Amino acid sequence: MSLLRSLAAGFAGAIALNALHETVRRLRPQDAPRMDLLGERGLRQLLAKADAPQPNDQQAYLLTLAGDVLSNSLYYSFVGNDKRSPRRGLALGVAAGVGGVLLPGPLGLGTAPSNRTPQTQAMTVAWYTIGGLVAGAVAKALR
Repeated sequence: MSLLRSLAAGFAGAIALNALHETVRRLRPQDAPRMDLLGERGLRQLLAKADAPQPNDQQAYLLTLAGDVLSNSLYYSFVGNDKRSPRRGLALGVAAGVGGVLLPGPLGLGTAPSNRTPQTQAMTVAWYTIGGLVAGAVAKALR
């Protein structure tokens, strides 16, 4: 049962993160983080290395969104479900946000989607942190 609670908390954090990303990228296109673009670039690189057919733009977006929710759900599920879950969620969120700013360039995905402006960098860290906090709060509520 504890695993299911952790997974549910992780899913809640991932949904919160993706809802923020999708909402803000539509409201502030000039400086909102575009983690969706990083995901699509990663997907296309993997498919190219596997000599697999490339999806069209809509398919790539949907596949990336689904992969993002799944991977972030699993990542945020590491909050567990004990009294330290909120602190763990905070730490996981900050770590993911900092990684979202620092890692795309070295991974060959480009830097603009998460590094375009100082506001973009701050929003990237903040959105992942909020996702972690939501996961921690849900884990605490489900205890």
